[in-house]
Amino acid sequence: MKNLLFLLGALLLSLGAAAQTKPAELLLLGTFHFHNPGADIVKTKSFDVLAPKAQADLETMTGRLSQWRPDKVFVEWDWNNQAELDALYQLYLGGQYEQAILAKYPKPGQRDFYLKNEIVQLAFRTAKKAGLQRVYAFDYTKTTFPFDSVQKAMQQAHQTALMQRVGETLKKVEADHNQKLSTLTLTQLLLDFNTPQSNRENKGVYLDMLNKAGSIGSFAGPWLVSEWYRRNLYMYSVVQKTVEPTDQHVLVLAGSAHTAMMREFAQYDSRFRLKELRDVVK
Repeated sequence: MKNLLFLLGALLLSLGAAAQTKPAELLLLGTFHFHNPGADIVKTKSFDVLAPKAQADLETMTGRLSQWRPDKVFVEWDWNNQAELDALYQLYLGGQYEQAILAKYPKPGQRDFYLKNEIVQLAFRTAKKAGLQRVYAFDYTKTTFPFDSVQKAMQQAHQTALMQRVGETLKKVEADHNQKLSTLTLTQLLLDFNTPQSNRENKGVYLDMLNKAGSIGSFAGPWLVSEWYRRNLYMYSVVQKTVEPTDQHVLVLAGSAHTAMMREFAQYDSRFRLKELRDVVK
């Protein structure tokens, strides 16, 4: 009897260890802001996510994402405001979301964020279809992004060529994004935002250009880059600490500049193996 209990205990322990060590599929879904507040350095056109074609694309895409059966969905919402996100999602689950937002925010400038944001349009819709009772906040915003200081450091170091390259790159990114926003469907846009080329471009701006800013004794450039890494590392840590051993499919929705960084982190994280958007929504 004792031998049987020992064998049973050993089996349970081994099953538990296997459950904890089996990598989960991690889908890092990089996106643009459906509701464009104009707060980024690169200024892009607005995209009408409420247009019939965009809504049809969202129905199809969220249907396929939900069929992938995510165990958890994370969104770019302040991790410290989970209660507010919970309240909004419960309204959404109950079919009362739009009515509540229109009543609380009568002015378009106020309500557009809550009606058009990718968190609602893409993440909430996917989570509801997948039968999830919660969407998880994982953003961290208590970092700096001193781009003005970086520009000043380049000027003081007489880095004319680097300044010109940074300016030309930002203008090109802005023009390319605006052209795509004007011509591509929402599905095409999201697939484009998650290509290897897009990920390289997002990271390259920081490591290939901004990190060089300033004289040898000035670290304004590396400081900005380190702050950007810090923000994304903190965000990624929330995902790591929230995912449970039994979770096998994890969806992380954030701006593509965030997910480009997080792909690097995930490559060295034994808990996850990366899943590509194109393979889920094809």
